[in-house]
This record gives sequence, C-alpha cells and structure tokens, in this order.
Amino acid sequence: MQGKIIKGIAGFYYVDSHDGVFQCKAKGIFRNKSIKPLVGDNVEFEITHEEDKEGNITEILERDNELIRPAVANIDQAMIVFALKAPNPNVNLLDKLLVCMEYQNIETIICFNKTDIADKDFAEDLASIYRNAGYKVLFTSATENEGVEEVKKALKGKSTVFAGPSGVGKSSMLNAIKEDAVMETGDISEKIGRGKHTTRHSEIFKTDDDTYVFDTPGFGSVFIPGMTKERLEDCFPEFSLYTNECRFIGCAHINEPDCAVKEALSENKIAESRYESYKAFYEELKEQENKYD
Repeated sequence: MQGKIIKGIAGFYYVDSHDGVFQCKAKGIFRNKSIKPLVGDNVEFEITHEEDKEGNITEILERDNELIRPAVANIDQAMIVFALKAPNPNVNLLDKLLVCMEYQNIETIICFNKTDIADKDFAEDLASIYRNAGYKVLFTSATENEGVEEVKKALKGKSTVFAGPSGVGKSSMLNAIKEDAVMETGDISEKIGRGKHTTRHSEIFKTDDDTYVFDTPGFGSVFIPGMTKERLEDCFPEFSLYTNECRFIGCAHINEPDCAVKEALSENKIAESRYESYKAFYEELKEQENKYD
C-alpha cells in the first residue's frame, strides 16, 4: 500500500491512502538509520489490522525536498500569512520567513489578511515592496470571505505550507479554505482527532484530489543550519539585479564603496525596509559565526 503522511503525533503516523486513513507506526529500521518520517512523506505501508485501519510504515519514498522548521516534506510552495492590522505587520519577521524559504528554494506567496479593518493606502504600499522584490501578494479578509477564492486558485494542484505568526487570521483562513475539505468528514476526522489540537504539530488537509495544505505550529527558529552571512544576499531576490555590478567581489553591501546594491537603495529601486532587514540579519549571522570561531 502507498499513501501520504498527513499527521504525526505521539509516535503514530496517519497515512492517507485510496482505502482511507491508516494509523501507522514506523518500523524500527528507520530509528536504526536515524530516519524520521515527516508529514508530507509519501510512504509504503503494510496493513496490520484491516478493520481498525492500522499498519506499519515499511518505506519512505524519495523526497523532493524537506523543511527543517517546520519539519515537513515534499513542499511545492509556501503561503506566508500576515495581518495588515491587529496586529500590525512585523516586516522584520516577514523578511526572516522569506529568507528561510528562499534558502530552501521554496516558492512563496505572501497573503496579507484583515483587509476589512486596514488602511487601503498602507496595504498597497506594503504590497508594492514585496511585489517589487518578485513575490506574489494576495489580499484577504478571511472573516468576510474576501479573497478566499483567489487563495484557493493559488493552492490548486500544489502542496502548500502555511506559515505566519499567531493572531494574523491564519486559522480563519485555513477554515475558509477547508470548509468542505476531503478529510473533514466522519471516520477520518475521528481517526486523526480533528478539533483536539491547537496546531502543536504539523498536519495536512487534502482540499482536492491533487491539493494539500500543510498547517504548521510555526517556526521556533527562523535561520537554519548552513546559512551564512555570505549566502544571505541570495535570499533577497531583488538584490540579484545589482550584485554583479558592485566594485568588489564578495561585497557585503554594507560598508563597501561603489556598491551597486546601496546605489539601487538610494534610487528607491530597493525598499529601505528590506535593506534594513538584510543588514540586521547579516549582523545576526556574523555574531553567530563569531561565537563558534
């Protein structure tokens, strides 16, 4: 049997297959090899109790990719949700999440929620910063069901991980998207314990035959192992137009003269808030590296 892990909790993995959701354990061979099944993994499993829909995972199929935080596999894209108001958007955190996704080569959509209570000019100005950086930006009001259909179109046919801080309406957005989700009925809901958690673990919702949404508990830490200050510029896509024009190879774009990135900044081709985030992250990474020197 083959299926996809849609939830993992307390040593059990819930595998969605053509014959329903099976509660599975992982074979000891995975522990011996220090391999841990992840939500999103495509797996092979054997049925141990047909009536109770229980089984054992016997093989984890090759992953297209995996995220470290949150620990999920086989992601096509990310949707980062921030509120335009209540709470006001923390652009530093937004930029950190974008850096995290860029580093792991995950295409990202930004969703600004709560348009019903936000200033329209502020929303457009904020969106223009990220559109100019190359990101797709959507506006929604999950409580008013505005923009939800556009979100659904962006999710169609893909496996998407949702991310964002608490209080931004992410749960409301997910509820609007999955109100008629395939996995929200009867025995399946009972089997995986829907409604009994507050997103402390990652979980997938199958909203269509070929569409999965990953609900995650958030990011305990944004930067991931292997990130260096030298690689940071690659995670700001708008910098790529100018980095080859800098006078010095390996330019950090902070104190060096004849820096094309800083020149673009002075000409408003790069947003000041994005550049300030870059400098702050650069210093954080530099301090981290100094601790281990």
